[in-house]
Amino acid sequence: MSNDVDSDYLNNQFLVAMPSLEDENFNHSVTLLCEHTDQGALGLIINRPLQLKLTEMLDQMSLPRGALDQDSIIYWGGPVSPERGFVIHEGAGQWDSTMAVGGNLYITTSRDILKAIGEGSGPRHYVVALGYAGWGAGQLETEILSNSWLNTPVDSAILFRTPAAERWKLATRLLGVDVTQLGGQAGHA
Repeated sequence: MSNDVDSDYLNNQFLVAMPSLEDENFNHSVTLLCEHTDQGALGLIINRPLQLKLTEMLDQMSLPRGALDQDSIIYWGGPVSPERGFVIHEGAGQWDSTMAVGGNLYITTSRDILKAIGEGSGPRHYVVALGYAGWGAGQLETEILSNSWLNTPVDSAILFRTPAAERWKLATRLLGVDVTQLGGQAGHA
């Protein structure tokens, strides 16, 4: 049996940070893994709300926002390119710059989807994130083997309908793990 991870295996998965992962960028984070190849991986952290509201961002971009709730949250997607926006959504739609993640999930980086969301004609379920998490070739696999991350299939209820503060705990439950019992060290057979 090989330690290599199939390059398609982790697409459309949650990466759940183990309690032993002390990096402040990722401690207790849940990351939607959007792309994983032999060249590296890209993910969006989905449980770190920012102080900036989506209505404020749309105002800064001179986009309509009449259809939005004042409390619409934007998430910190990761430390790489924090000025770059990503919209995670269900359904392909007709947006520019859309990438399929898997299942019915897509990531769109173009302005047109934000305009549609502000007008009320965008996707019903979405998460807006600024920045992303990136791993170089083999880096994520090494981190998984050193027990920094566990992965589980995406649960759209956690992604779209669960408050940010509860996402890590609920994602660990998908693993069948009691987070209060997780230690810092684990072995590999």
